[in-house]
Amino acid sequence: MATPKFITGKGTFQQELKTRVNNYFADMKKPSTGNFSLYFKAILFFVCYFSIYIHLLFFTPAVWLCLVECLVLGGITAAIGFNVMHDGSHGSFSKSKIVNRLAAVSVNFFGASAIMWNMKHNIIHHTYTNIDGVDDDIEIKPFLRMCPTQKKYKVHRFQHYYVWFLYSFLLIIWVFMTDYQKYFKKKIGTVPIQKLSTKQHISFWAAKAGYALMMIAFPIYKLGFMHWLIGFLVLALFAGFVLSIVFQLAHTVEHTAFPLPIEASNKIENEWAIHQVQTTANFATKNKLVSWLVGGLNFQIEHHLFPKISHVHYPAISKIIKQTCEDFGIQYIEYKRMRHAIASHASYLKRMGR
Repeated sequence: MATPKFITGKGTFQQELKTRVNNYFADMKKPSTGNFSLYFKAILFFVCYFSIYIHLLFFTPAVWLCLVECLVLGGITAAIGFNVMHDGSHGSFSKSKIVNRLAAVSVNFFGASAIMWNMKHNIIHHTYTNIDGVDDDIEIKPFLRMCPTQKKYKVHRFQHYYVWFLYSFLLIIWVFMTDYQKYFKKKIGTVPIQKLSTKQHISFWAAKAGYALMMIAFPIYKLGFMHWLIGFLVLALFAGFVLSIVFQLAHTVEHTAFPLPIEASNKIENEWAIHQVQTTANFATKNKLVSWLVGGLNFQIEHHLFPKISHVHYPAISKIIKQTCEDFGIQYIEYKRMRHAIASHASYLKRMGR
């Protein structure tokens, strides 16, 4: 499928949004990038991550404590992805390009490729959100049917039950399978990826080798194969579950849209900004703990409209965006609590399986 185009024009919703949000930052005299609270959180997460890693490998606590620490390590892995890597990959973590680059490549420490993530997430997902055949985030076939245009199998009648088990394998599949598929096939889904430079090829393999040494070879050497395997599975399965839940609640719920381009023109009926609002949902935006842990990814509408603005500003600009949507008669999809979004996701998957 060729990548579709969006309707463009003057006096649009997107232009009005940009004006209002830019005026906010001008009036407040503050940068749109991260601040001290974000940097402190980033340092805290990394200190906790490496402290637990060192404690597990060099001090070998009791079995029950090992399992707890591996679980916590999985949670911190997801938290670093949400708070540090994600902002860094969008260039919003810091005003410094170098710092942003360092934050972005932190995903390499957790086994995923920063190069593939940038192409899959920043370029494809953020442009063609929820467009079947283009957005790789909703391509979980044949195990899950994520939108009405995908083929339905008998097993999908039960997908709202078994999906939670599948979500746990996200990190393992990402690290050990899908990154390599993208690399060797030279495309993400149906979308060809740009030709990699020699430096990017080296970076891809260096990151994978570094992860294998840090998270597989060295722990097996220190602890033995079975102890490593159990600990690694606890870490990876929990991290995968958390990552999947947070990202899927943003787009695959009952009220989000899955538009397809007009066949004759290969154009989406709406402009890009309206498309982002219609295909995205917020959840638990008043819950400060959830917002802190998931790096503002419960403010997904704000993030999709302004990915280069750090998540620390989402609560403030959400009021502007919500009002602008109201002024233009555009539905602003929001679930007050996280459990409501989870229930909506389950209900949506059940409907897709009927």
